[in-house]
Amino acid sequence: MADDDLATLGTGTEAPQTTAHPGTGPLDPAPASVPRWVGAVLTAGLVLAALNLRPAITSLGALMEEVRDGLGMSGTVAGLLTSVPALCFAVFGIAAPRLARRFGAAGIVCAGMAAIALGVLVRPFAGGTAGFLAASALALAGIAVSNILLPVVIKTFFPDRVGSMTGLYSMALAMGTSLAAALTVPVTGALGGGWQAGLAVWAALAALAVVPWLAVLRRRPPQEAPAPGAAREDAPAVRITRSPTAWSLAVFFGLQATAAYITMGWLPQIFRDAGVPAGTAGVLLAVTMAMGIPLSFVLPRLAARMRHQGVLAVGLGACGLAGYAGLWLAPAAGAWGWALLMGISNCAFPLALTMIGMRARSAAGVVKLSAFAQCIGYLISIPGPLLVGTLYQHSGGWGLPIALMAGLMVPQIAVGVLAGRDRRIEDEGRQAVRA
Repeated sequence: MADDDLATLGTGTEAPQTTAHPGTGPLDPAPASVPRWVGAVLTAGLVLAALNLRPAITSLGALMEEVRDGLGMSGTVAGLLTSVPALCFAVFGIAAPRLARRFGAAGIVCAGMAAIALGVLVRPFAGGTAGFLAASALALAGIAVSNILLPVVIKTFFPDRVGSMTGLYSMALAMGTSLAAALTVPVTGALGGGWQAGLAVWAALAALAVVPWLAVLRRRPPQEAPAPGAAREDAPAVRITRSPTAWSLAVFFGLQATAAYITMGWLPQIFRDAGVPAGTAGVLLAVTMAMGIPLSFVLPRLAARMRHQGVLAVGLGACGLAGYAGLWLAPAAGAWGWALLMGISNCAFPLALTMIGMRARSAAGVVKLSAFAQCIGYLISIPGPLLVGTLYQHSGGWGLPIALMAGLMVPQIAVGVLAGRDRRIEDEGRQAVRA
């Protein structure tokens, strides 16, 4: 299989079915035609790309105080930085389907890795807050398009292993998140203590991720023309905005992202205000994030074997509610238990990615659903961390913010059940056309 298969994504036309695997669309090539080297190189590329989807964000969080001092950044601008990633993911992610139609999904992921490498390398030395933000936006644009298109690559090249490959991708993403959060400060010290070097060093990992994608693109054969008289069927237009499943997935994605950003931004402060030492509070956050590494591998494999993933959404939500209850009642006494529960709850992210791959029949459907669910979802997630901070500041405690977090978990469970139903957006598109 070559990357030209991906260049047809989102065209609205589909060739006749080439594989009998259930649930795959006509854009999915026959697994028998896949050269072994392509699968191995793409697997390496998938893992390396996933490792790069969060270090640009979490490395900055680890050195935020030093960056603020070094650039003379105001507290307001520094606070807004916590919402900039979600905004960029939503804004730049909209362009991903159109770019994939023109250049192929693998080509855009390759360009995305290059953008991450360049943005992360340049931003510490851009000179001033404006240059820092512009270079950060470049890196976040690369992350945004890769966020959208990596599930499409999985659906296209691994149609019979959506669960296992999504698990591998999610595990690598969680590992990259944790490594950047844990290693940025000690690496900065080892490089002489300058925050510029501590941020720029992560560009090397992104540059490494470009290599396997270039290898695939260099071996792409010419696009084959259809045989004379060969039949091609126009797929009915997928009216994504009229799909209940698409909206359920978008809201589920947005609410789980809200919970994740709140956890990453405020959980250590909750523990510190309860009397937990600062060092221990940081370790508790690391434990919460590290829970995603093994669970992100197991959960998608389990979800892919189930016809209805709603029960998993309920279970993860229940862990979140239990964790919030513990933070309300005894934040210090049961801190380790609450950290573990919050880590389990945050694994709604790999569940959402898995459902995106399962709720469409074709790769073209997946790219539309992935773009819609993630762009709308990240827009939904923007106000959450800011609202929690405002409630904390004006109430003087964590009662109201924790109540808000628990309250948001209830609709997350509800829409997770709806998104987990065994539906396909193409089928809903046909129903919308008939209506």
